[in-house]
Amino acid sequence: MARLTLHRSISIIISSFCRVFALQLTLAQFMHIHTDCTCISSHSQVQSISIEEQYEDISHQCSSSDVSPCSVLTDEDDITDLSTDPAHYQLLSQLGRGFNNLSQVSMARHTPSGRLVAVKNTNLDECTEDELLQLMNEVLLSRLFRHPNLLTSRLVFSSCCQLWVLSPLMSYGSADSLLRSYFPDGMSESLIAYLLYGVLRALEYLHHMGYVHRGVKASHVLLSAEGRVCLSGLQSVYSLMKDGKRMRAVFDMPQHSPSLLPWLSPELLRQDLHGYGVKSDIYSLGIVACELVSGRVPFQDMPPTLMLLQKLRGSHCCLLDVPPYPLGDMGALKVSRSGVDSGIGESVATGSLTRTATAERPQSPAPKNHSATLHNLVQLCLQQQPERRPSATALLTHPFFRQVKKHTRDSFLSLMYPAVPVSCPPDTPPSETPTQTCNTPSPTDPEPEDGMWDFS
Repeated sequence: MARLTLHRSISIIISSFCRVFALQLTLAQFMHIHTDCTCISSHSQVQSISIEEQYEDISHQCSSSDVSPCSVLTDEDDITDLSTDPAHYQLLSQLGRGFNNLSQVSMARHTPSGRLVAVKNTNLDECTEDELLQLMNEVLLSRLFRHPNLLTSRLVFSSCCQLWVLSPLMSYGSADSLLRSYFPDGMSESLIAYLLYGVLRALEYLHHMGYVHRGVKASHVLLSAEGRVCLSGLQSVYSLMKDGKRMRAVFDMPQHSPSLLPWLSPELLRQDLHGYGVKSDIYSLGIVACELVSGRVPFQDMPPTLMLLQKLRGSHCCLLDVPPYPLGDMGALKVSRSGVDSGIGESVATGSLTRTATAERPQSPAPKNHSATLHNLVQLCLQQQPERRPSATALLTHPFFRQVKKHTRDSFLSLMYPAVPVSCPPDTPPSETPTQTCNTPSPTDPEPEDGMWDFS
């Protein structure tokens, strides 16, 4: 009974918080909430400021100096004007699950406007106390962070014991789902540069605000139909602030970390007196780069103990420029060997052997001769000593990312072939008005389990 009361109380707190647009808190009080998960001290005499306005100003400072095609916002990205009535949303298809399989993520249509959004439904009565606090922390951060390359939830409400979290629909899904479905042998270097540049801009903002992400992986790198790259996974974000001061290192181990082990840095896994800081995210970015290049996650096939030993000993992955199959006759198709040009030839030629073959599309992958700049980027990110890794701001000026500024958004989106963005299922029947029950709403056309996106 006490557990149920706690769940209801937190549901009310989340709902009440999310209905307030202009939240007034002191910065010190906010940091106190985030780091200690305790109530705001009533004795604080610090002058009150608008946290949302401050975060918006800092976001503008981090993004105004460099506008890239992976950061452009569109009208479809602003969902704050949509209603908070569950009856106004028609669940179309299930995209995947997340938050320890407690949340269902679906594509939905806002029936009054016809706009498509992503809806994450979580049954709060099925969550433990720790999971509820973690969920509340994620919702709080989603309301406060403002950056075009961070996937935040600006519209959150509750219905009965169901928490509804709405975000813009990232129609291409995650980089992980793209690798599994369309690029099993890896992406072209131009596409990799485009995705990683967006991730670095998000990390630059988080690190500037005093947070370490701790969950950078391909399944948290999302791409919209318009070409905006977003970093998700805010449930693992941790603050470096304590008692109003920024700490150089923290010692907390991410919750539910077994699934994150291949991406975590050696200093985070070591859990010693030195702790870890924002450079831990840079190591994870290097693992993601290897993941996007080869379609495989380094260390993933190792037992956890062996993986830990390998990382602590300084063993790290590197890019292997080895052709996995004979190239054969490429015909008139020009293959990108460096990966620095448009990358279209490479992205097509490195397709899976199981993909349908045509006269224009060879079955054998092209040689993986990666550019020197990509090798250097991975080497910098995966250095054993965190102080030797560059910051996110420094990496944004790396020569590997010069190609991002030379091409348009449409040219990068052309590299997504044969992947296509998800769209509204044709002739979707109207869904029934959700009832006030504690059961997770079911979409009208659920996808098969093997086609689900990973939102963990």
